[in-house]
Amino acid sequence: MNRMLVAWTARHARNHQTRIVRKVAELDAGELLFLISCHEIVRAEVRARFGATLVIHASDLPVGRGWSPHIWQILEGKNEIPVTLLQAEDGVDSGAIWAQTVIRLQGHEMAGEINEALFAAESELMDQALELAATPRPRAQDSRAPTYYPKRSRTDSELDPNKTIAEQFDLLRVCDNDRYPAFFRFRGHSYIVKIEKGSDHE
Repeated sequence: MNRMLVAWTARHARNHQTRIVRKVAELDAGELLFLISCHEIVRAEVRARFGATLVIHASDLPVGRGWSPHIWQILEGKNEIPVTLLQAEDGVDSGAIWAQTVIRLQGHEMAGEINEALFAAESELMDQALELAATPRPRAQDSRAPTYYPKRSRTDSELDPNKTIAEQFDLLRVCDNDRYPAFFRFRGHSYIVKIEKGSDHE
């Protein structure tokens, strides 16, 4: 994510003043504020310093609000993941929609490849935000009942030793090998399982 943001700011440095800020307390004011993987609460009085405050969420809102939506959708068997650029509001993922795109996966991608596809989509939507900023036409989320994904924890990476690899492949491929590796419990012990894609000739 950080590499994408650094590259994005560098790409737009000629025509825009851009700055990456790590903490809400460091914010001043500006035309657009992007909240990308932001874990702090950004209150309305802070958002009011900007022409628009935007977030990016990987679901077809209002369906799939909440945490790690692309991971949950892959576990549901989906290979097409909508990614939405929307206004930040006090209600989680409830703001008006500026633009959308779609990530198309083939079902073999590992966590790093999935993340790269997501980062590319986010960069594309941030580009669109710059084009739309002068005359934005946000649309309210439709009337479907909102659904919410829970926050993922270590236990969500647990495998069932009685199931096949094929049955649990999607869980294996979305697990973060460093922070939340897949694991299983067997004969009174816990075992970590890490997976990576081999080269084509292996």
